[in-house]
Amino acid sequence: MKPRALPLLGAAAAAVTAVHAAPVLSTYGPLRNRLLPRLAGTGRPDHVALTFDDGPDPLSTPAFLALLQERGVHATFFLLGEMAVRSPGLVREIADAGHEVAVHGWAHRPLLLRGPRTTHQDLSRARDAVAELTGTAPRWFRPPYGVMSAGAHLAARRLGLTPVLWTSWGEDWTSRATPESVHRTVTADLYGGGTVLLHDSDCTSAPAAWRSALGALPRLLDHCAAEGWQVGPLREHGIGAGHPGAAGLNRSRAVSRAAHNRSARRP
Repeated sequence: MKPRALPLLGAAAAAVTAVHAAPVLSTYGPLRNRLLPRLAGTGRPDHVALTFDDGPDPLSTPAFLALLQERGVHATFFLLGEMAVRSPGLVREIADAGHEVAVHGWAHRPLLLRGPRTTHQDLSRARDAVAELTGTAPRWFRPPYGVMSAGAHLAARRLGLTPVLWTSWGEDWTSRATPESVHRTVTADLYGGGTVLLHDSDCTSAPAAWRSALGALPRLLDHCAAEGWQVGPLREHGIGAGHPGAAGLNRSRAVSRAAHNRSARRP
């Protein structure tokens, strides 16, 4: 190989790496919410999408199902394929209860470190497992850690999956999380049309961290009801179907804050 070719090869490799990693910019929540509302999961302004990651877990998921049934609320559960095949009955229980089942990948590993082929294999394996267990092809995909890559976008498109992240989360995976901290963190960024991320499993979190999300859930549902927002799964959220753009979202947030401030001033 001629010495002059080495810089060209290096530049080509750098360009390929840059293309592969470019979607990682969408991991930054404020940027994603403003510029990529569809990917962020922005929907109709009178609705909040409730989503859970990392299940199903027989030690924790049933508690979430019981609470949601008691409140008459449905959600979207992003399942890990390797967790789903360990608890097939629980997957069917989630679906039979009317909840939406989606794909979180096969294993909880960052897709940014995988090439296009292994990414496609991971998503395909998870999609097929979910479809077989529920009898319905999943529609949504959320990558582990919320980190997309060019390979993940390409694989999702080929597999008929729509990537969706979130607009607010509870940071409920840490050992210091509490129901109060989760509720406070979620509602700080929540607005009508938003998508909430919580976890119904601690398979990638601190032990028993899921209890903080479970404890926060009733107050979160009460908060949404007080704001006049319906809570439900992504299938009812209207993503990409005439939801407001960035300007509309800003107006929606302003209205919500104004209403909250008026309520706070009441005796």
